[in-house]
Amino acid sequence: MTIKIQSVHFTADKKLVEFIQERIDKLTHYYDGIISGDVTLRIDKSSDATNKVAEIKVHIPGNDLFVKKQCKSFEEAVDSSLDALKMQVKKHKEKMQGL
Repeated sequence: MTIKIQSVHFTADKKLVEFIQERIDKLTHYYDGIISGDVTLRIDKSSDATNKVAEIKVHIPGNDLFVKKQCKSFEEAVDSSLDALKMQVKKHKEKMQGL
């Protein structure tokens, strides 16, 4: 699966990129029909501590799944996004098997 990681107005360090790649690769355990993924990381301009935003879009045949989470750190935002994405992937897989 190809994953494109984009960081808006900052440069993501290698450790963060590897963390994201490793976590998203685990989605294939739930559904192997995933074609690719796009991850966008950005820092919100709010003065609140939860200003790290992670948006993940996963391309699967016939549909795209999208999740956006805002947390205190990018790692936390990616983890909570992937938890929501796992549910969407499982639901999509069940729907496909039911057809």
